[in-house]
Amino acid sequence: MDAPVKFEKTSAQPAPQSPEGCLVVAIRVPVRIVVLVLVVPVRVVWDALVAGGRFLWRTVLRPLGRALFVWPLVALWRYVVVPGAKAVGWLAKVLVLVPLGWLYRYVLTPVGHALARTARGIANGLAWVYARVLTPVGHACVWVVDGVTAAVAWLGRYLLVVPAGWLYAWVLAPVGRAIAWCGRGLLWLAKAVGTGVGVVLYWTARILLVLPAIALWRWVLTPVGRVLAVVGREVWDALGHAWRIAGHISRAVGRVLGTLFRWIFVAPVSWVYRTVLTPVGHVVRDLVLRPAAEAARAVGRVTRQALTAARESARQARADFRRMVFGEPRQPQPVERREPMGDDTRTLGRSTTVLTKD
Repeated sequence: MDAPVKFEKTSAQPAPQSPEGCLVVAIRVPVRIVVLVLVVPVRVVWDALVAGGRFLWRTVLRPLGRALFVWPLVALWRYVVVPGAKAVGWLAKVLVLVPLGWLYRYVLTPVGHALARTARGIANGLAWVYARVLTPVGHACVWVVDGVTAAVAWLGRYLLVVPAGWLYAWVLAPVGRAIAWCGRGLLWLAKAVGTGVGVVLYWTARILLVLPAIALWRWVLTPVGRVLAVVGREVWDALGHAWRIAGHISRAVGRVLGTLFRWIFVAPVSWVYRTVLTPVGHVVRDLVLRPAAEAARAVGRVTRQALTAARESARQARADFRRMVFGEPRQPQPVERREPMGDDTRTLGRSTTVLTKD
């Protein structure tokens, strides 16, 4: 048998870190201390605002948003939009699709078939005219055009092409070669002059501009940039570390303050409410408030009864005084109503109206 294969667990090797110089170490510690002192109050205020915002969102904003937006929109969709869309769809089907289908089936289809038969007859007639009339005429026209084209080509060859070829071969070509040779000489001269001027300008610009710029970049800007990059990187790392440390400090301070608040205020108040105020409140309710409320209700009932009796007595006294001074009031006489009653109402066969009837 073969020996079992053993798998060894290899741990990931950490990436090698670049060595840090004394400048980096000298900058890192004071920067991190200063940044930590400045960031801790900001992080504490930020955590307090986040906690307040979460509490406000859970208790006020989310229920208010649901009550003001979500539930009305759901009700609008369920009880207005969906029934309205179904009604519109049914109306579109009944008023548009069914009439269009009937129109297509019983009107447009027969008319289209008739137009197709007419078009086929016209196409057959045009094909006969093309085959029997237009084709022979076209062949005759092509024969005439071919003859005219051949004559024009022969005249053009011997009147234009041959003289033009002779002129190009014996006059234009030698003149062109001479002009090209002169142009190449002038171009070589201009190139030589330009090369000399370019070399002079190149070395002048290199000595006056490029070399000083290279020296400035190499010996001034590059060291300053490296120092600034180190300072910026350390400040950024210090901000990250300070923010995380301030978060731990803020959470610890929040837990301590919450615990102290619960121990100092909430627990004593709860204990006083449960052990002192609740029994005292029950005693006051049973021995003082309920008897006082019953007595107040009884006094109220007696007072209302007394006031009612006094009002009735005053009203009766005013009526007796008015009757003694002015006598008995006259009784209203019954007035005959002008509206027709019963069988006296006007009908279509009578001319008597309500205003002319006695």
